[in-house]
Amino acid sequence: MFRTLRRALCTAAAALLLPLIPLAAAPQAQAADAGGAGYWHTSGRQILDASGQPVRVAGINWFGFETSNNVVHGLWARDYKSMIDQIRTTGYNTLRIPFSDDILKPGAMPNSIDFSAGKNADLQGLTSLQVLDKIVGYAGQTGVKVILDRHRPDGAGQSALWYTAAVPESTWIANLKAVAGRYAGNPAVVGIDLHNEPHDPACWGCGDTTRDWRLAAQRAGNAVLSVNPNLLIFVEGVQTFEGVSGWWGGNLMGVARYPVQLDVPNRVVYSAHDYATSVAQQSWFSDPSFPANMPGVWDKYWGYIFKQNIAPVWVGEFGTTLQSTVDQKWLAALVDYLRPTSTYGADSFHWTFWSWNPNSGDTGGILKDDWQTVDTVKDGYLTSVKAPGFAPGTGSGDPGDPGNPGDPGGGTAACTAAYTVSSDWGGGFNADVKVTNTGTKAISSWKVTWTWSGSQKVTSMWNASYTQAGSTVTATNAAHNGALAAGGSASFGFGAAPGGGSVPSVSCTAG
Repeated sequence: MFRTLRRALCTAAAALLLPLIPLAAAPQAQAADAGGAGYWHTSGRQILDASGQPVRVAGINWFGFETSNNVVHGLWARDYKSMIDQIRTTGYNTLRIPFSDDILKPGAMPNSIDFSAGKNADLQGLTSLQVLDKIVGYAGQTGVKVILDRHRPDGAGQSALWYTAAVPESTWIANLKAVAGRYAGNPAVVGIDLHNEPHDPACWGCGDTTRDWRLAAQRAGNAVLSVNPNLLIFVEGVQTFEGVSGWWGGNLMGVARYPVQLDVPNRVVYSAHDYATSVAQQSWFSDPSFPANMPGVWDKYWGYIFKQNIAPVWVGEFGTTLQSTVDQKWLAALVDYLRPTSTYGADSFHWTFWSWNPNSGDTGGILKDDWQTVDTVKDGYLTSVKAPGFAPGTGSGDPGDPGNPGDPGGGTAACTAAYTVSSDWGGGFNADVKVTNTGTKAISSWKVTWTWSGSQKVTSMWNASYTQAGSTVTATNAAHNGALAAGGSASFGFGAAPGGGSVPSVSCTAG
């Protein structure tokens, strides 16, 4: 609530205080790609894949389609495929992509995309919706699932209700149906978040069809399912229920009495938003018992839905600049409340952190202002609730096929590595390395080696560990990305100095 700055187009880098929880270099909770096949449905408080296996959404928000840019931000600095690869290798298995109805207008075009040096080459000349197609398509190929978030009616700003004078409810529903139909048959898109952060005068269960968000969500949800009955329908809360107020979109107290009822069963996931003091002050932050009081607050507003096995709960947005001790304590407490994957597996709350973008005015992002470097302090808080990724190409075949089922344990282990410089400023550079299992059987580990012709030294590396002897660097997989099915891939990145060197020959050894 009270937010006007979170989608600002720039923000100054802020020095973060030391975290209150231990950090790890790689997501410990993440294992080899697992589950997520086909479309998903709900069962009690869990989300199940097409084979009935529980899955956990552990993702990130990448915003921009809801702004006047009509496209995700950061493509002025990066290639979109590089961005998605980094999202996946950093341990996020799902993308929440906000959009406004503006991108569905005929001829709506993106702006601020850099096409130099071959970046984003296949996006040139495409409309905003066609760019979204490309992003969804590549995300699906890499195993990243997508939740599309109808964020607001237009790119100008957030609306309290799901409609405005310029964008009536009929347009909202028609556009939701158009989006649902566009991706019908593509299980990379698992669901639609119907509207972002309804707030006063929106109500829940009051019966006034001009204000009752629960009734509107039922109308829109049924419309979406009439076009694509396989989608999950994500329904956010409101601000105030029976005089009790909370965050915009974060109050789901009304679900207990007035649940969302759709024509297709097992499709509703309730979504809460929760923030820290860098967004706004709330009474619970000054409670003498803080942060011990926070589980009770979350239980009241939305946690009870999960704990009473009513439906799955997805914290679609939560974030902070982490500048204050209060915010650090809040984030540590919330992550613990969301339930560690190592203890509870997929029987947990789902989440997508706000945001991947660094240019969110009152939270910042997982990326730093260079749009390249991961803020390992902020990302480290999320380590315990990261979850297994999903198999690349899920829904488009059987990427886990071992090759020759008549010869268990047979096949050839082999891998290749592709080294790409993503940015070079002379004094240093960043590079990404993509490892692909080119053999005919799954591998459990990989090792990549190269030798620079100059004096370059690795300064940092993520999603792999390394040793350097002279000009020769050897990088080995992290715990979460060593196991690759035949045809599967993983990526890691690093920073080094000085820049200006040539791309070396790279070798890969599979284990």
